[in-house]
Amino acid sequence: MTRTLTALIIAPLLSLAGCNTMTPNYDQHFGEALRNAKRQMTINPNAAIDNPGPAPSLDGMAAHETMLRYQQSFQTPPPAVNVINIGGSIGGGDGNGGGR
Repeated sequence: MTRTLTALIIAPLLSLAGCNTMTPNYDQHFGEALRNAKRQMTINPNAAIDNPGPAPSLDGMAAHETMLRYQQSFQTPPPAVNVINIGGSIGGGDGNGGGR
């Protein structure tokens, strides 16, 4: 009976021991690198306050034509590009078909 009672008391305590953090220093600074990187990439953190108006954009007709041209660019494959080999043959030989 006492073994069962001891097991019932110790089992929950052992399972809760896994919840204790072993890295308090790391946990305290978790996410700082990401926040610092975002801060360094932001040119003007007060941009929304300084410029409350709408962002510059295209008019509707120009945006529509741009999207149509973009979508049509996928209907036909791009033309083949001819590569001109300047400076020797492809195999790296002397160009005469022979060795050195």
